[in-house]
Amino acid sequence: MKGLRYHRRTLASVALPVSPRLSVVIITRNEAINIAACIASARFADQVLVLDAGSDDDTVTLARQAGAEVHQADWPGFGAQKNRAFALADGQWLFSLDADERIPAALADEIRAAIGTGAHDAYDLPRRSLFLSRFMRHAGWWPDRTCRLVRRGRGRFSDRAVHERLIVDGTVGHLRHPLVHYSFRDVESVLDKMNRYSTAAAAEMAQGGRRASLAGAIGHGLWTFFRTYVLKLGILDGAEGFLLAVSNAEGSYYKHLKRWQMERGLPPPPA
Repeated sequence: MKGLRYHRRTLASVALPVSPRLSVVIITRNEAINIAACIASARFADQVLVLDAGSDDDTVTLARQAGAEVHQADWPGFGAQKNRAFALADGQWLFSLDADERIPAALADEIRAAIGTGAHDAYDLPRRSLFLSRFMRHAGWWPDRTCRLVRRGRGRFSDRAVHERLIVDGTVGHLRHPLVHYSFRDVESVLDKMNRYSTAAAAEMAQGGRRASLAGAIGHGLWTFFRTYVLKLGILDGAEGFLLAVSNAEGSYYKHLKRWQMERGLPPPPA
């Protein structure tokens, strides 16, 4: 009995390793269709934080019902908003998740293992993206590695209004399992996002002093189609590959056309 009591005391005195705290942060605006499933996929984290920018649908209510910590703010652009969300979170590790993305169980396990070892300061991962009815394998959409997981204080997003990226101060490791991205479920969502992003990109061109012309807009659109459909093998993704190339071409064309319109004294339509 004495030996048994000693054994118990010995086990109790051994400090078990504590996994670093992980925060998954999500920025939103009118994401009622996505937010519950998005949060559900992130429940393995210690904290799920939503930063909403004035949604007028049920996004905030649904996020709270799903168990997320919800904050609200104005909209300064994608990069700045994601940095705000990082600042609000309290994890030692931060994962930036978009509302139309999901973290499968295999990726969740890999994330936990990565932060447990802490071998790197940040990690990128592949992303499988849906375009209409197909998960794309070409056209520049696969493996589409994106850096999302970072140790606190070791990374921040660029301040770009669109197409922001995580800038890391340290080493970047590579995860194997993909994030799932339900980017475009129907044609209406393709047109809506193309319009919003081209407007924001035109404004960013103006802020950077970049000029545009009608001929340049046409040229950029044609080049973007050729690059997506031929050089990046979108042709191998069937009808969706062709439609994606058209969508990319239109986005590039309208971005430059809206910037040209601004130079002529007319503001672009609101995003």
